[in-house]
Amino acid sequence: DSLRWSKIIICTDADEDGFQIRTLLLTRFYRLLPTLIKEQRVFIAETPLFEITVEEKGGERTYFAYDEFEKADIIKEIGNKKYTIQRSKGLGENEPDMMWQTTMNPATRRLVAVTHADPKETFEIFDTLLGDNLPARKAFISAHGKEYMKNLDV
Repeated sequence: DSLRWSKIIICTDADEDGFQIRTLLLTRFYRLLPTLIKEQRVFIAETPLFEITVEEKGGERTYFAYDEFEKADIIKEIGNKKYTIQRSKGLGENEPDMMWQTTMNPATRRLVAVTHADPKETFEIFDTLLGDNLPARKAFISAHGKEYMKNLDV
């Protein structure tokens, strides 16, 4: 109740390294400050992976795609218009205008609330993926690795 802020927002790059950093931060919140998650005070800011600039009459229009599927949808929507695609190299390389449009502006940013419905299941997942139980981690990756193939950054 005495927090200075209403939200803690985790903002990392939109690649595998950023996802790993996000996971490590979430683990810290889960283990050291679980009340923040329980009270829905922790959020993840989605950051764009692609900036797509389209030449239009009277100037340019910029679209932001947050994954490969969204990029494909935007390209399909653009049709035959001339465009350029720039892959985000990381938040540190973004111009302030882009950061405001995509990540900082409360009216346009995408935030995902961090929640857990089942504390026991949440503990088991964190313990399996980030704990000392190596056999459980190997079994999990063998069983579920194929489900994450679409997220590979290759």
